[in-house]
Parts: sequence; C-alpha cells; structure tokens
Amino acid sequence: MSRARTVSLVLPAIALAVASCFAAETAEPVPPMAWPPATKECLPWSYWWWMGSAVDEANVARELSRYGQAGWGGVHIIPIYGAKGYEQKFLPYLSSDWMRMLRFTCQEAENLGMAVDMTTGTGWCFGGPEVTDREACSVAVSRVVTVKEGSELHEKLNRDLLQTVIAFDETGKSEDLTPQVADNGQFDWVAVKGNWQVYIITQKPTSRVKRAAPGGEGYMLNPLFDEAMQHYLRRFETAFAGYEGPRPRAMYHDSFEYGVNWSPDLLKQFAKRRGYRLEDELPALFGTELSDRAARVKADYRETVSDMLIESSIPLWTAWCRSHGFLTRNQAHGSPGNLLDLYQLADIPETEMFNKDRRPVVSKFASSAAHVAGRRLVASETGTWLKEHFTEKLSDIKYLLDDLYLSGVNHVIFHGTCYSPDDAQWPGWLFYASTEMNPRNSIWHDVPALADYIRRCQSVLQSGQPDNELLVYWPIYDNWHDASGMQMNFSVHGAAWCVEKPVGQLGQRLWQRGYGFDFISDRQLQSADAGDSRISVPGGAYRVLVVPHCTHMPAATFEKILALAEGGATVVFEGSLPRDVPGLGDLAKRRGRFQELMKSLEFSDGGGAAQRAQRGKGQLLVGDVESAIAVAGADRETLTDHAGLLCIRRRFDEGRQYFVANRGSEPFNSWLPLAFVAKAVVVMDPMSGKTGAATIRSQSGRTEVLCDLPPGHSVILRAFAQREVTDRKWTYRQPEGKASELAGNWQVEFLAGGPALPPGCTIDRLMSWTEFPGDEVKAFAGTARYSLKFNRPSGDAREWSLDLGRLEQSARVRLNGKDLGTLLIPPFRMPVELRDGANLLEIDVTSVSANRIRDLDLKKVVWRNFYDINLVNMDYKPFDASTWPLAECGLLGPVTLQPLRSAN
Repeated sequence: MSRARTVSLVLPAIALAVASCFAAETAEPVPPMAWPPATKECLPWSYWWWMGSAVDEANVARELSRYGQAGWGGVHIIPIYGAKGYEQKFLPYLSSDWMRMLRFTCQEAENLGMAVDMTTGTGWCFGGPEVTDREACSVAVSRVVTVKEGSELHEKLNRDLLQTVIAFDETGKSEDLTPQVADNGQFDWVAVKGNWQVYIITQKPTSRVKRAAPGGEGYMLNPLFDEAMQHYLRRFETAFAGYEGPRPRAMYHDSFEYGVNWSPDLLKQFAKRRGYRLEDELPALFGTELSDRAARVKADYRETVSDMLIESSIPLWTAWCRSHGFLTRNQAHGSPGNLLDLYQLADIPETEMFNKDRRPVVSKFASSAAHVAGRRLVASETGTWLKEHFTEKLSDIKYLLDDLYLSGVNHVIFHGTCYSPDDAQWPGWLFYASTEMNPRNSIWHDVPALADYIRRCQSVLQSGQPDNELLVYWPIYDNWHDASGMQMNFSVHGAAWCVEKPVGQLGQRLWQRGYGFDFISDRQLQSADAGDSRISVPGGAYRVLVVPHCTHMPAATFEKILALAEGGATVVFEGSLPRDVPGLGDLAKRRGRFQELMKSLEFSDGGGAAQRAQRGKGQLLVGDVESAIAVAGADRETLTDHAGLLCIRRRFDEGRQYFVANRGSEPFNSWLPLAFVAKAVVVMDPMSGKTGAATIRSQSGRTEVLCDLPPGHSVILRAFAQREVTDRKWTYRQPEGKASELAGNWQVEFLAGGPALPPGCTIDRLMSWTEFPGDEVKAFAGTARYSLKFNRPSGDAREWSLDLGRLEQSARVRLNGKDLGTLLIPPFRMPVELRDGANLLEIDVTSVSANRIRDLDLKKVVWRNFYDINLVNMDYKPFDASTWPLAECGLLGPVTLQPLRSAN
C-alpha cells in the first residue's frame, strides 16, 4: 500500500480529533462585563526568522522569555540564510542537531505558556535539495517550427523534459509525433503532404527556494505534481520518526510564489478532467489569437491547474500534517487555484495585507473560506512592509490591525521577529523586509500595550460565530475565460482579478454600506443546503445568495442555485442572469442543459428595481442588488453611513458582538445605530480594557448606542437580546470650559535606549529631543521621562482631560505615582483626577529607532551583514538611512488640561 493511500485512510479520525480540539471553546459563559478568556491564539504571534539556523539553547530561552513577557502567544520558525561571521554555528535543516533545537524550542515555549509553528521547509516556497529536475517547479516552453511540404525536421530533444510534439497543418488538422521521438531524444520527421506548424512542448525547471537556509537549498517543488509532494514529505517523515517531546502546533505553507504553469502529468490530468486532449489545442493555448475558442481552451487549462492544486497536491500536505498531529496554516493567495477552495483546505487560512495593498475585501477571501467551512481562526501575515525599517510607529500597526479585523482576521502573526544572539551588535540580526517586531527595536518598550489590545480584540473575534447574512458568489470562470496570456495567478498585490471585476466592486459597495457577507465558490455551493429561508453551509446559515454580474457560469452551478431556491433560498442576480457556460469540453451538451434551466424560469415584477421568479419555496431576484436584498429582508448596519465608521459582527448565545472602528479623519460623538435590537449593550474598550453598560435608546425600531469614537480608535459593543445589564455604567464625558496649557520647567531624563543615554536636562518649552544641546540626542533612540510639577487649576471639576498634544511616538503616563496606562495613537488624551495643590505628571515617551539607524549609516558602520538579499528598502533597493532627515522624537505638546463633566 502506498504512503499516500495510508495517509488518506488514517486522516479522518486524526483530523477530526485535531479539529474538534482546536475548535473547542470555553463551556463557561462569559460575564457581561468581562473579556473572554485569552488562549495562546488570542495573543499576538510572530514569524521567527532563524538566520542560518544558528540557534543555541541559551539564546532561544532568552528570546522566548522576552516575547512572552511582551505578551506573545507563539512564534513561527522559518529558517533562512545566515549572518556572516557565524558560519560555524549554522545547523543544516532537519539534521539531528536542528531537530534537537526544535524540540528544545517547543519545550521551552510550552514551559512559558506559548506555542510554536514551523514552515514545512526553509525560506519559501516548498523545496530543497531532494527535489529532482522532474519534480521541480516548472513552466512549459513552447517552440514552434514551420516545416514545408517535403522538408525534413531533425531535432535532439531532452526526453526527460519533453511533454509532447504535435504537428498542425493549414486546416488545423493535428498529428501526434511524440511516439516518433527516440529514447535518446533524437527526432526525425518528414512533412509528406502540406505545410505544418510543429509544436515542441518541453518542461523547464524554474524557481529555486527563496531565502533558503543551510540544508534547504534547491529547486522549489512542483505543487501541481503529486509525485513531487509525496517525495518531498518523505524527508519530514524521516526527520520526525524519532522525535519526542512537544510538537509544533501547525505546519505552514507560504504564499504561492512558485512561478509554475506545468507538470509532467498535466496533459494526462487535463484529458481526464476536461474530456478532450489539450495537445489538439496547442495553438489556442500557446498562441496569441484572442478568439472565443482560445478563451475557452485557456479557461479549461486554468480550471485544470486549479483542480490539481485543490484535489491532490495541497491535500497531500494537509493529510500528512494532520496524520502527524499538526494543524495547517496556508496562504493560498498568489496561486492559480480557486482561492476560496484552497484557503478552505487549511485549518487556519492566512491572508496578508501590505501598506500599498490595504484591501480588506481581498483579505475577506481568506476569512470567507474559514467562515463557510467552519474554521475558527483566520490568520494574517502582519506588518510586512508598512514603512521603511525602524520608522514604523505602533500607531501605524494599530491601524493595520483594525483593517485586518474588519476583514475577518482574528489571529495576528507579525512579519516579523528575527532571532538574534545577545553577542550580535545592535540592531542585531534582521530580516530584510519587516516591521522589526523585536526587543532590540526601541518601540518594543510599549509593545505590551499593543499586545493587550490584540489579546482583547481577538478574544472577542475568536469567540462565538461569524454573523454575516449574505453569501457572494465568486464567478471565477469570468476570470478564467480570457484569451490573453496563459497563466493566471490571484495575488493580494494589485488584485486586479478582484478589484477591477464586478465581484470586487460589488463587494466593496456592500462592505462600505454595512452588509455582512462572505464569498463562496462553486465547489462550496455544492455542499450548501436550503431550508427555513436560509442557506446552510458547514460554517453557518445565510439569508441571501448574491451573484455579481457575470457572463459565464457552469450548468452544474446554475442548477445548484435553482435547487437552493427550490428549498427556500433567496438568490439575487446583479443586473442580469449569466449567459453561457465556460470552457470547451462537451460544450454543446453543457450549453443545452444551461439553456433548459434558463427556459424553466418565469419572471415578473419583483418590486423596486428587481425582477422576480418564484422557484419552489424560494425566489430569484434579478436587478439592483441592494433593492433586491431589501425585498429579501436582509438588513445592513447603517452606522457605516457615518464617514469612516466600519464594523464586523459576531454571534453569541445571548446576542451580537460588534467590532467598530473609526477609519475616518473626523471624530464620532453621537448615537450609533445597530441593526440588532438589544435590551442592553456593554461598551468594551480594547485599548484600556475598561467596560461598562452603554446608554441606549430605541429609534425607528433600531437600537442606538451613545458612542464617542475619535479617529483611529475602535470599540467593541456586546449587545444582549434579553439580558439586563445594570451593575456598572459606562462613563460618558464632555469637555466643559477652556483648556489650559501646563507650563513650567519640564525635567527630562533618558531612561533606556542607545547608542548612549544623553544627560538629563530641564526645558521650559516642549520640543523634539533632537533639538536638545549635544550630539548624543540626535542619534538616540529609546525612552525619555518628562516630569512636571503643577498645581491643580481652579474650578470644581472632578475629572480633567489630559491631552499630550503632539507625541512621537508612544507614552506611558503616571500621575502622582499612579500608572494611568499607555497611549499609542492620537489623540493622546485620557481622563485624569487631580488632587488639590501640587500634582506630579510623569510621561515616559518612546521614539522609533530611525535616528539611531541613520547615525550608523552616517558613520558607515557595517551592521547589515547577512547573506542573500541582506537588507533592502521598500523599493527592494539597497538600504541606506544616511540621507534621512532627523525624525522628531519625544513630547512636543502642548500638554493641556480641560475640565470634564459627566454626560451620563
């Protein structure tokens, strides 16, 4: 019995045990005012780059301890290229020494209450020294030779890489010449009659593993080729055969950067799946003719490639992982496969969002796959490129987090943290593209406050179930039905395949209009059922299926949609019905069935801007989507009518939980309408952790919540359908009277950072510390304490609003020795209580590390000392901070106090 067959037999029981354990939630109900219990997954994680795998027990233990103290829940080991000068410490990947360090790391993490993931390989993507030329990531090379009647063709071909040789005459008739190629590759042929175009198709190995670690170098494997994956996994089977101790939580597959469009068995797979020979359509596949036939052939080719990923290669990896007790994390984006189906194969689908590609609707493909399939976690590669190295502020990261949370992400994994031994000079070992989320970066001082924010948000976003009412069909066949090009990958970068298509444009409108939705694929639709006016999928039930404007739809999909309507579902078609089936294989039969289904529909006026066709217990509506959705009774969150406000909603036993973010530039201080009718609402501030019962009212049949949400801030609202919550009220405050500036002599003391601590000083006006006397301050990055003694202003206010004004970039605040919390984002403001007479204000301000890096480059210090790509800027050019202007640092103010009154 083959290994693959053995895995498939043991998979169901093991996978069920792993999945059920993974999806388990606390059985104890959460008190109304309390945050849900925090698991490891609720805490932030990091990609943990092992440079050269030059790791040792002492430094691993120290690094993990630092991460744990900052609030981390886990790390993800990715071995990469090494640091120069440490070659003797490199550990070959999967060697006995490497596996020993993996075991030590997993045990140490467990002792600290943390967990570990690992890539099934080094760098990215899957591959290494065991991958042969035949198994390597490959592309098809098409060479066309014109042979006139009576002429001879003589070629010496590589028999191992040859795919096929097909001749086409002027009428399009083809002749398969592949059997005439000798075992030694010699090919001789005479064109007896007519003029011919001879297509010689070979397979060419392409990509090698990017940023490979020692022992991981070699070709990327061919993810379209089962034999390549089976052979590749044997190395891991051997490595883990004698492994004892805690195991990694999950194995990881990075975004699809294989650059592959062919495999040794593609022609065979195509014929089996599409019902005709691709060899007979090579001019359509490799040519430039923009005909409907070429588009249909290419659609069939693209669907076949997708099928090969979804039905064989990636499932082999997930099956192996689950059979060995590992969960799987997969970044499906970048692949030529249907992203929804590929994301769904993993236990933890994972997306990513670069600063230049902040498109939550695109990230919703990962969360949609999780929601439809019933996966609890949706991960994200977080912060890969926000700004240049060491210039990213914690506020920048917080805003990114909110965009991810709004798109359905609930498991943040920073990209990333680089292992660095303590004997490496500052800034230590670094990955070339990253937010540098490590203890050597000065911003780490206030990272625990960000980790608390993440923990609170994710404890809510991982509890309960998603609460989206709409399913939006992804008409991928309209993408595939394109006569231009050959390979078609679905990347998160640019993402024209989504944002420039009707599905992306509709998704963006729905999202901005406050409709909760998930995307669904053709395959996922086949597992859906209808009943009680709902569409049920493994992950939950939805009210309406929306089909964006599309031209091509498989007859099987259209038939399933009609069956869902028969069972009671409401289906909305944007604008019009699809017009044709995709692909070329068995076209007449499939088209005939499609037309029969169309003829079975009878439409009448459906009200508003839609036409209606009754279908069994359900209905089909065609026209304006929002009008049709209203006819179907689906509601939206009208809070999004306020510029900048966005939300995502989750269901729990007693009601709904909202994550609301103000992504606009104006404050919101008014009544926030909810589409859920609530008896009580608890306000939960994920930044401070404070909670309290909100002031609510009923307005036009909706529950409205009094809410104060400055730009960039976010809040969680826990809405109860029946429960009364009265034990602690949320405090609403309004400014009363004029603000007064805190003036006087500020004492400044530099607490931590480098390259050296500047001397303390007294200043009578607030300014960037780079303006202080001396050169040390211009190179300094770290934390400085600003202290001021002041008398309580006159007036009878009990509370005051302390506003720090301009702050670069975060601050911990103490008043009269009491810790008041950490401020990460503007407005840097908090309520305070003053005592009569003298008060002492202490503000510990932490800067970014930009000026310290700038100083190193000005002095031409060699600190970028790594193999491979070394370090680059955001444009992938050599990194040089010497030309940067000085970054402002510290407390710039003005610091003011304004009396507050309770508005409850």
